[in-house]
Amino acid sequence: MRFPAVLAAFLLVIPWVIPVSSQAANPAPAPVAANLLAHRALYTLTFNARASAVAKGAGAEITGARGTMGYEIVDACEGWAVRQRLQMTLTNADGQDIEMTSEYATWESKDGLKLRFHMKQMTDAAATSQTDGDASLTAVGGPGEAHYLRPKDVTKPLPAGTMFPTAHTAALIAAARDGKKFLALPLFDGTDEGGVQDSSIVVLDWKKPFKTEFAELTALPSTRVRLAFFDHTPGTTTPSYQQGLRYWENGVADEMQMDFGDFVMDGKMTELTPLPKKC
Repeated sequence: MRFPAVLAAFLLVIPWVIPVSSQAANPAPAPVAANLLAHRALYTLTFNARASAVAKGAGAEITGARGTMGYEIVDACEGWAVRQRLQMTLTNADGQDIEMTSEYATWESKDGLKLRFHMKQMTDAAATSQTDGDASLTAVGGPGEAHYLRPKDVTKPLPAGTMFPTAHTAALIAAARDGKKFLALPLFDGTDEGGVQDSSIVVLDWKKPFKTEFAELTALPSTRVRLAFFDHTPGTTTPSYQQGLRYWENGVADEMQMDFGDFVMDGKMTELTPLPKKC
């Protein structure tokens, strides 16, 4: 899971991580974990003035922001169906408000081998980008291919070790539970027409339990992680974006800080609702 996976300019104010060979650093990924919690969550996004000033200084174009993000993962028997919607109002240096909306939806098979994806971004009600398509892997840990229908009909190869988003989340949590501190995993989520990306992950802790106001999480261990995402190009050392958050063992996430390039937002979960299986 990426927060928000649907914004190409998404960055987080955390240390950069240099990518390493995923095949050398990690074994073949396991299928998507069965113990992820099907749930719906709502997050409130607030402007972090201090971090924004550090990021861009007095010349920042964005001087204020507010918004919400909704996330839903449904157990659809043979796969996981995910929907994510981000809405933000940005205020620029001239005092004008800009409305931004991003929608992202996927279906991912529980064996981690198939993915369908849809992403659409809008600014002031005008569509600015969209991706649609599907992807598949030959085997767990094997190569595959992604077929885009939008923005243009094209097929791109996926290298061995590629993971889809829900499998990526499950692998990250399993690694944290096993005491690993660093991971490098190729990720394909369909949010960008560029294809697969490399993710470098730093696991900061594994706490059991971790204090939270949500009863569904109080008895569960959790991990704080930092991730950096890189274009899958030889020699790339600068991340295209980064993110940090806390994951509970069942896949629920909270405690986000998001840097969108010239402003920074904090994300806090305000609602959590477990969902039944859709069988």
